[in-house]
Amino acid sequence: MQEIKKSVSGPPNEGNPTYSGLIFDWDQIDTPVCSFERPERIILNDETLRDGLQSPSCLQPTVAQKQDFLRLMPVLGIHSANIGYAGASASVLEDVVKLAETIRSENLSIAANCAGRTHIADIDPMIEASQRSGLPIEATMFLGSSPIRQLVEGWDLKDMVETVTKAVSYAVNHGLETMFVTEDTTRARPEDLSRLYRAAAEAGATRVCISDTVGSATPVGVQHLIRFIRKELDDIGFTKIEIDFHGHRDRGLDLINNMAALSAGATRVHGCALGVGERVGNTSMDTLVVNLVLNGWMDADLTALPVYCNLASEMTGFPIVRNYPVMGDDAFATSTGVHAAAVAKAYEKGEAWLADRIYSSVPAGLVGREQRILVGPMSGKWNALFWLRQHGYGESPDLVTAMLDAAKQSMHVLTDDEIYVALNSVTENLSANQHEGTLV
Repeated sequence: MQEIKKSVSGPPNEGNPTYSGLIFDWDQIDTPVCSFERPERIILNDETLRDGLQSPSCLQPTVAQKQDFLRLMPVLGIHSANIGYAGASASVLEDVVKLAETIRSENLSIAANCAGRTHIADIDPMIEASQRSGLPIEATMFLGSSPIRQLVEGWDLKDMVETVTKAVSYAVNHGLETMFVTEDTTRARPEDLSRLYRAAAEAGATRVCISDTVGSATPVGVQHLIRFIRKELDDIGFTKIEIDFHGHRDRGLDLINNMAALSAGATRVHGCALGVGERVGNTSMDTLVVNLVLNGWMDADLTALPVYCNLASEMTGFPIVRNYPVMGDDAFATSTGVHAAAVAKAYEKGEAWLADRIYSSVPAGLVGREQRILVGPMSGKWNALFWLRQHGYGESPDLVTAMLDAAKQSMHVLTDDEIYVALNSVTENLSANQHEGTLV
């Protein structure tokens, strides 16, 4: 096994010497350099219908909703999906079978996988689902790997290695492609990971997955870890085994960690729509695909992304908050005078391309949306003029003044109804004055 040198700064075991050494910090390895080179290969694995549904606040979707959700994935360039924890219950198994049948019968370009522990009791339902549906299903089997987990569970590494060998061999012998997942990989010791992954590789696994189960990693640690595992597998002759990365967002580093993982050699990364999942969730798949396209790392038509996110919101019960990146109501809206003036002037030039980028790093048109100019307390003349043009009014100075006066007296952005009230008072006065012969 290659030697891993650690720097002396900042181990995450401070504060309780009794438990020193229970968390390995991959961020503190020497030469903390993180680079973002274009990956040679990218596969996206959607975990919404499995890990996403483990959120304590998540509704459980109907089968019809799950089927509709699956149908959207190929449109967005998502290549594979975890279609459920088949061993969780009889009802989940039935859903898994129906989803697998949908993929097969509709010829959806989605590879299916199922999650489970490294237990025969969890592997048998995957085998059954594959046989009943007639669709190949990849078994993605997980086992905790960090020292802190080993201590709490009372696990011995030798027994863990035997468990991995038995489970992976069983799945492979029953015709399933197999990925072995180490839970809490980003806090595990390199020597333990080396033994566990070697056991999985020798038993026939075609993939291994590095899991940032509690969202503890930073991009530097993720890249150190992936490069270490890649070299370990190569050194023992398993050069064709590919590496997945599964990230959580406890520290808000989920997106950047996925980008780092791909740059370091992971070929498949995981995410959930709207970032749903355990605790504060998983990597946001919708934000991830936007960044991959904007980086030029993948090509995809993302105009269906609002449909994907809205369905995810409906079926899980998670609202899309107003300031959510790309999909929130405010993502492409401005009520600030300076910003609105720049956007409006770009539109005035007949340049939708400019208007979509002058105050936005994400073009609204990329995801089938458009820039919006609103009128509120921070607005100026251009906000009012843009609204008037959009709604078929003449550009009367009186109308502009009435709209801005109403906005300055408000504590929020005006609704269309509120603007109509302000404008109607002006047009009614103008009409009355004209009727009386008063010059206006």
